[in-house]
Amino acid sequence: MRDVLSQITRWWEAGETFGLATVVNTFRSAPRQPGAAMAVLGDEAVGSVSGGCVEGAVYELAQQVAASGEPVLQRYGVSDDDAFAVGLTCGGIIDIFVERVDRESFPELGEINASIAKHEPVAIATIVSGKGTVGARRVVWPDRSSGSLGSARLDQAVDDDVRGMLAQGLTGIRRYGAAGERRLDELEVFVHSFAPPPRMLVFGAIDFAAAVARIGKFLGYHVVVCDARPVFATKKRFPEADEVVVKWPHDYLVETHVDERTVICVLTHDPKFDVPLLEVALRTNAGYVGAMGSRRTHEDRMARLREAGLSEEELARLRSPIGLDLGARTPEETAVSIAAELIQMRWGGSGRPLTFTEGRIHKDDPMPGRGAGAL
Repeated sequence: MRDVLSQITRWWEAGETFGLATVVNTFRSAPRQPGAAMAVLGDEAVGSVSGGCVEGAVYELAQQVAASGEPVLQRYGVSDDDAFAVGLTCGGIIDIFVERVDRESFPELGEINASIAKHEPVAIATIVSGKGTVGARRVVWPDRSSGSLGSARLDQAVDDDVRGMLAQGLTGIRRYGAAGERRLDELEVFVHSFAPPPRMLVFGAIDFAAAVARIGKFLGYHVVVCDARPVFATKKRFPEADEVVVKWPHDYLVETHVDERTVICVLTHDPKFDVPLLEVALRTNAGYVGAMGSRRTHEDRMARLREAGLSEEELARLRSPIGLDLGARTPEETAVSIAAELIQMRWGGSGRPLTFTEGRIHKDDPMPGRGAGAL
């Protein structure tokens, strides 16, 4: 929903009533992930739920739901010659929840928009099927909640689970009993998490760093460039970066927040910078730690890190030389190879040309429900 949020908030603020269709579950090679949304007001539509395959059918359904007020959970599956307009040519299956939205039915939308703009974590939990009140919604922040799913016990169970999902940036379906029993599956609750964007920490204010910062922003990261040299670490040289920090890299890393979604790219390839930095980085819980350099530089770096006391388990986390083997030479090509490695790690791909692979193109998410750009 993030990609349509600004538009639907404008409609909501103007007092309009519209239909909102959200992907809540996917199977096999679905074109969009849970959380993708399309909103329809009259004959105007924004967003996408399938990349074009079933947009027409969803558009009509959203118009109907906006008029009737009755929410619908609709499944769209594999298309065939007789049902091309309402099938998925990719061979996947998606479940789409369609609901009516206006100021009365969704009073928290403005506050949600404000929280996301401030990078404040927030999640929307909605009953999409089962014995509960379909369409009931609860909005959960780390320190408060609004709305109800029907009972205090269910609300409490969902609040606890949603806050855990929100901390990890997870979006997906959770199942409960009518009173919040986790061992039952009487109703399905779709949890749409809006966590702050994952962070990419780029160390070394060189031309390669500028290219990595650009592609990091393209992939949805909050990008920080850090270097101890003020003449190089400037906003003018890194306009795409969200932050440019002048500080010794290891000192900055010690004091900044790092979590499982954080990407650390060490591009300094200078022992006085990268060895102390990697001592810290490899002992964090960052999801990715990569370092630039030749194989000779890598071997020298590994020897220095062993001398510094890092274990073989810690050293095994290091991606060095950084990136996939694409034959990259320029800063831009190198940035693409780094981005390719991040995507490969995120989705568990082989990194081989699809021409020479068999089976499904889209693998099951190794971390189900995790939103795009999680790593």
